[in-house]
Amino acid sequence: MSLSARICSKAYDLGFELVGVAPAYPVPYLEAYLSWIDHGYHGEMGYMARPDRVERRENPDRIVPGVRSVICVGLNYYPGPVITDVGEDPSRGLISNYAWGIDYHDLMVPRLEELSDFVDAELGARTGYGSTYRVYVDTGPVLERAYAAQAGLGFIGKNTCLIHPQKGSWLFLGEILTNVELDPTPGEAGVSCGMCQRCLDACPSKALIAPYVLDARLCISYLTIELRGPIPVELRPLIKNRVYGCDECQVVCPWQRFARPTEVGAFHAAGPDRTAPALVDILAMSERAFRRHYEGTPVLRIGRPRLLRNAAIALGNWGSEQATGALEHALVDAEPLIRGHAAWALGRIGGRGVASVLQDALRSEKDPYVLREIGMAIEMGPAQAALEMERHDPVD
Repeated sequence: MSLSARICSKAYDLGFELVGVAPAYPVPYLEAYLSWIDHGYHGEMGYMARPDRVERRENPDRIVPGVRSVICVGLNYYPGPVITDVGEDPSRGLISNYAWGIDYHDLMVPRLEELSDFVDAELGARTGYGSTYRVYVDTGPVLERAYAAQAGLGFIGKNTCLIHPQKGSWLFLGEILTNVELDPTPGEAGVSCGMCQRCLDACPSKALIAPYVLDARLCISYLTIELRGPIPVELRPLIKNRVYGCDECQVVCPWQRFARPTEVGAFHAAGPDRTAPALVDILAMSERAFRRHYEGTPVLRIGRPRLLRNAAIALGNWGSEQATGALEHALVDAEPLIRGHAAWALGRIGGRGVASVLQDALRSEKDPYVLREIGMAIEMGPAQAALEMERHDPVD
């Protein structure tokens, strides 16, 4: 067996379901990435456009001197569909299914390090020298989907996800950049999306502005996870009850008919509160409760302010007066980001007593951003809120 073949065999033994090897140069899909940055589609993810990060994507030798190969792995995380009566309940907040279980970095990085040690040992047995390498799981300046496609792990779909023709796109990706010259594995899959554009049609915020082009500034996953500040007012109704990510462009993809639930038990949800927790429960979380509940999961990384911001929006979109108590309490939260979005939600719901609550908040509030949100909420009023609901939730 070649060294590449032995590496692939070891990767399967470690539990990875897909593995392949691509040459480090030329960097695949580089022009598409540079064009995406030039158009500003990365939004406030400034790290993606930092000159040093761009340079390392263009020249991975800046990451690993003398880099020759990229070992790519994939791991199925699909936990199965959300329970229907939970997923369709507007009083609950939807969480992207990749975040139902443990943080995948905690599982994949140690396995990749073990695979790297294997490469080192194999190389040392043959040459007496070790290798230089770097391990990443979506945290480094590497075009991971591009390399994975070139290594034969699938193809990049119109929704910009890597799709495997027998497994779908519910895949975590990881890579090892190494200075070892390895035989590449068979290249890109000989299939594609064809004429299908279900993902473009289904995207709630029309963030897929063209096939293979995602404007992150419109993407619900970006808005609910990456964006640190206020979510643009015009996009809030489109989020509906999603509080962490969005799976819509993957759910509708025909290739998902081949997806099977993952065998990694740690990626499955421990219960309905992991898939779609009650929104009022989220909004009531203290910092300590938030950390205790989401410790060891991907949700922890966005922090309490962003999660409660998202929950406030979802409650406003629900539009039920049952949410007003929780939102009124959030109006006095220590975090301005939470107070501002709670004000918006109250203005969208309207109802008896809301106007006076907002007026009281206006008199006591000091933060300029929150004052603007409260002012807009007061101006919105119940009638305008109803028009907004009708505009963004048309009846078929």
